[in-house]
Order: sequence, then structure tokens, then C-alpha cells
Amino acid sequence: MDGILNINKPQGRTSFSIVAMVKRLSGEQRVGHAGTLDPAATGVLPVCLGRGTRVIEFLVDATKAYRAEIELGVATDTYDASGKVTQTGDPTGISQGQLESALTSYCGLIKQTPPMYSAVKYQGKPLYKLARAGIEIERESRPTKIHHLELINFKPPVVTIEVVCGKGTYIRSLAHDLGQTLGCGANLKSLVRLRCGFFDIKDAVSLPQLEDAFHCGYWQHFVYPVDVVLSHWTAMVVSDTTGQTIRNGCPLVFESTKGTGYLERHPLVSTPGGNRCRVYTPDGCFLGVLRFNPERRQWQPEKVFL
Repeated sequence: MDGILNINKPQGRTSFSIVAMVKRLSGEQRVGHAGTLDPAATGVLPVCLGRGTRVIEFLVDATKAYRAEIELGVATDTYDASGKVTQTGDPTGISQGQLESALTSYCGLIKQTPPMYSAVKYQGKPLYKLARAGIEIERESRPTKIHHLELINFKPPVVTIEVVCGKGTYIRSLAHDLGQTLGCGANLKSLVRLRCGFFDIKDAVSLPQLEDAFHCGYWQHFVYPVDVVLSHWTAMVVSDTTGQTIRNGCPLVFESTKGTGYLERHPLVSTPGGNRCRVYTPDGCFLGVLRFNPERRQWQPEKVFL
């Protein structure tokens, strides 16, 4: 079975444990998730099976949406509610106007410093392992993008926001930084991933539902085809001859083919997906991914699935 499961991860489970469960129940050894959720976080966790694991990189790069509760007045070493308190402050004087103004400063292109309790590696070791050993390393800030940040509710000392962001954004760091901006400290109280690329929490399957489906033999009904992840890219249908050329890994130059029984066209490089497109056989089967080489003006097969 090749494809992707949209799983609603419950609180208290690690992303790795969800992958291990799917491996055990499906019998498929090629299983991986597309973007770690902390154990305390819940929501959308795409889990890829078989050849679906080959599109994980595109899912990791996808835009994500979160709903976060941030507690003002308490900062921790992990930047969330599970850590040791490192700072306390009085948030009672903070108005909604001050809060909205502070949040505005985190919209657009920003720089974030990864928390010590993260999977970012330093000399081959995850930072969280060093943090547990009492070692703190100076971390370089990294660019990320906040596409949308909205204040949903403010019941002091708890702030509820929704965030739409790009790859590599730490919502824990956003909570911590907000507390520093306001001068009272803050930590991430709860986090729900609402969306990851194509996958939405409204369509996510719970673990009890998924386990029942495995035991009753209909779990495949929850598996999305591999190419849904790439649905925002330009699509091409190619002839059997061209399809074989792609399978052989040979580069291609597409010319106009008016009057033929299939479509072979040169997608604009500026279309969604940038310099990539998805390719299908005449009978509609997903063949693979092509990447455009602007220097050679050629399309190079990047991933072939048939």
C-alpha cells in the first residue's frame, strides 16, 4: 500500500510511536511522518507509507496552520508547560491592544532561535539530549515566515492565537519570544496543528478509528494517493513513449503537440510548485515528478513512481 494517512495525533503520544503503530498494523516497513509534533501537541500528523515516503520532503516544506494557547507570566526552559520555570512576571497590566501590537511584530519574514529542547542537531547530537544533560549551546537564529497570525481570544493570562506559517517555525519559540517582548515571560500551554499542506484536521482519522479500520480490514479507505500532496503543481499527461523516457531517467524538452491525443505542454516555471511538475500516463496513473533545469531548458525526472 502506497499513500498517506491523515492522522489526528492525540496528546501524550510521540510522532515516532504513531509511525511504529502504523508499521505494526499495516506490515509495511517503509513508514514515516511528515513533521514532528511534540508529545503534548495534537492534530494533523501525515504518515506516509511505501512509496508515499518519497514525498515526505514536499510535505515537510508545506505551509502549516496551528491553534496555540499561550500562558503569560511564566517562562520555562522548554518554552512549553512541561518545562522548569525560568522566569515569572505579572501580566495583569497587559491590554489587548498591547498584545495585538506585539503579535504584529511576528508577522512576515522573521528570525527564530530554536529552543534547546528541540531535534535540531549540534555536532551530530540533538539539542534536547544536550539540554537534558544540563548543557546549553548558543544557537544561530533561523529565518522563517509567518503568513498569518490572528488573536482568537484573550482571557488573561491565556492568549489563544491561530498561526499560518512556513517550514521550520517553532510555535514554542513564538510563545517564548512573545513573553519576552511583553516583559512578563510566557510559555506554550497547548498546541493543535490544524493543517499541513493538503491535509486538514476536519478530515483527520483518530487512532481508535484507525485501529478499528485495521482490525476490520478497511484501513485502506483512509489512505490518500501519493500525488494529493502535489496537487497545487502543474500536471502533464504524456504518451507511453515519453513515459518510458521518464522511467529511464532521461531529460526532456516539451514542444507544442496540438492535434495529438494527449497533452504534452511546457508548464510555466512561475506556476505553483515553482520548477517542478507532476506527470501522468494516458490512463491517468501518476508517473512521477519532473524538475526544470533553467540552464539547460530541460525537465529532469526527479522521482518516478511507476
